[in-house]
Amino acid sequence: MAYEVLARKWRPQQFSDVVGQGHVTKTLTNAIETDRVAHAYMFVGSRGTGKTTTARILAKALNCEKGPTPHPCDVCDSCKEVMAGNSLDVIEIDGASNNGVDQVRDLRDNARYSPARGKYKIYIIDEVHMLSTQAFNALLKTLEEPPAHVKFIFATTDVHKVLPTILSRCQRFDLRRISVQDIVDRLRSGCAEEGIAISEDALLAIARGAEGGLRDAESALDQIISFRGKEIEEEDVLAVFGLVSRHVLENLTVAILKSEVPAIINIVSEMDQSGKDLQRVVMELLESFRNLLVVLYAGQGAVALELPESQLEFYQAQAPATEAGRVLRIIDALVEADGRMRYALSKKTLLETGLIRCSRAAETVSINELLKQVADLKKNFKSGAVASSALAETTPSYAAGGQKKKIAAADETERLFAQWPAIIDQVGKADALSKSYLLNTAPLRTDDTHLYVGFDPEFSGDCSRLEDARTKLALARAVDRHIGRMLSVAYEPLPADDRRPLPSDSPVSDQGPDDTVMLTKEQKWYANPIVKTVVDAFNGAIVDIRE
Repeated sequence: MAYEVLARKWRPQQFSDVVGQGHVTKTLTNAIETDRVAHAYMFVGSRGTGKTTTARILAKALNCEKGPTPHPCDVCDSCKEVMAGNSLDVIEIDGASNNGVDQVRDLRDNARYSPARGKYKIYIIDEVHMLSTQAFNALLKTLEEPPAHVKFIFATTDVHKVLPTILSRCQRFDLRRISVQDIVDRLRSGCAEEGIAISEDALLAIARGAEGGLRDAESALDQIISFRGKEIEEEDVLAVFGLVSRHVLENLTVAILKSEVPAIINIVSEMDQSGKDLQRVVMELLESFRNLLVVLYAGQGAVALELPESQLEFYQAQAPATEAGRVLRIIDALVEADGRMRYALSKKTLLETGLIRCSRAAETVSINELLKQVADLKKNFKSGAVASSALAETTPSYAAGGQKKKIAAADETERLFAQWPAIIDQVGKADALSKSYLLNTAPLRTDDTHLYVGFDPEFSGDCSRLEDARTKLALARAVDRHIGRMLSVAYEPLPADDRRPLPSDSPVSDQGPDDTVMLTKEQKWYANPIVKTVVDAFNGAIVDIRE
């Protein structure tokens, strides 16, 4: 006999054999047992999830000599004919090649005749979305009120192309993508039956590459067996399909979270030299950080990921070392890198730059985190009066006429900085959309008429959204409630990251009050106790002074 591929050899023959679609098989089983089988069904799902297989099992269950029964015998003539695909009563039609109105008219005319052997004449139309609009319309009346002996079963991967008038006449079942663990379990049991020795990592690599399609996984296994024989390791799978091993992905994930740029560059270089699919690497990293995000939010409930225990332990180990906001920024950077790589010639360069951006996002502290930490630092001062007097004593010398005014403006900015999260919350109560635009901003300074607000151009999105009149008005009103005066709002980008360290021979700590005038402008602000506390807490430096 001719060789039969594993995808056909392992095709399920009973509802209980269908993998990962329990919600569908349970409903169909109950419908048959309670004699509530509908006249038309629509199976929707991506490739390799069991649409046609479930349709054939349903047809076999309805026409079995012992049926209708949810457990067809597989030994009667009707069951054998359905399994072989030559039953006169189960007509399978390819919607792609029989999509004209004439073919549907023939189907409608033939449906009037009684079945040759079984109880029902069953039409299975695969890829039904390929039918033309005229063909759909010709089917409407027959589909709504078919003869008692006729059942229709449709399968499609693009349900949005099916007319609503057709969908409304069918019972719809959405078949889910099959989980990695279910695919691994099915391949493991099948390999045991075939006498194939395969490692768990190899099974996991095949399941990851299948992207939720069991047929894809079985076809891949068939190809690996032809390449390697009956003893298969993970390296064999990776070599044939250009996949990246789970350990490499985990190392790359850790390098991004720890901002280890040299390690990232080395891993990308090794993958490129090994001929790996760099576009696929981005997609697998997206899946990896998505899993980490689920673990961060769900905690012990993350078992819903349905991952192997070893993978789940990895994400649980990484969770305490990061936080959800940073993971979300990494995911955004990966999505952007994926979009760019689709049309790029040098995928390696874009992958390297994209992952470096991810590492920066992993270590960048959000404006809200900074505001919270600064607010906590200010609580360490004994009282607001102490902080205000210290600010007044160490503020740089100005012309006598404007000194008090500038000191007051600096103090006002300090108060706004400490109260900024509360101000943004008040904006959100008036306009939720405006609040989302202001999440990564901070007050820079005030003058007689304006409040200048800084934004991070890398993570705050397009500044034009901040310029919306409604956003400015909501912010101005919220600020007015805190400082008692209405200011116009203007925006400026926050300073860049090129920080300059405090000179080692800085005389800040040795100068007395009388020597303050001899200090540079930068050194005077380093002498400010509030500024010094913030700089020390964040191990930072003053990069720009605007007075």
